[in-house]
Amino acid sequence: MIEVHTPVSKECISKLQIGDQIEISGIIYTGRDAVLPKLVKLCQENPKQLKVSLEGGVMFHTAVSSAGIGPTSSNKLEIESSIGPLSEKGIKIHLGKGALSKETTKLLKKYNAIYAITPPVTALLTSKIISTEVIMFPEEGMEALHKLKVSAIPAIVAIAHGESLFCESGSK
Repeated sequence: MIEVHTPVSKECISKLQIGDQIEISGIIYTGRDAVLPKLVKLCQENPKQLKVSLEGGVMFHTAVSSAGIGPTSSNKLEIESSIGPLSEKGIKIHLGKGALSKETTKLLKKYNAIYAITPPVTALLTSKIISTEVIMFPEEGMEALHKLKVSAIPAIVAIAHGESLFCESGSK
């Protein structure tokens, strides 16, 4: 198991390979269908209003509720289309579940970012949360942008350096 701490350095990302088992500790952000398009729009149109630094960040494709956290499908249009722009703004690891497109794999490579999949085990993931805070878009309820302090979130690197676990040719 490889320990990864936030903020994630470019050097850390360059060493990770598909299939690596990682544990992420530190501050991560959450977003799904409702909030990620808003976050991308804010980054593009008015980045000074962004209340967080995305540099070296981790974006977990999930909502936060009293029932816990668990990954949502990252290949939903609203989520997958946010991966390139947020990687460009500094996000280094995207956490979720499901295969991503060849184009997204290329964008991850271009911005030296990776995609990792998490086990869909809500109780396990929830037990790794130390604290949670709504940072932006509170009107979205459990889908608001949250800042989580976590300890040892398990994941498997699924896409890195233009290679993908999801098909034999290295990309979807």
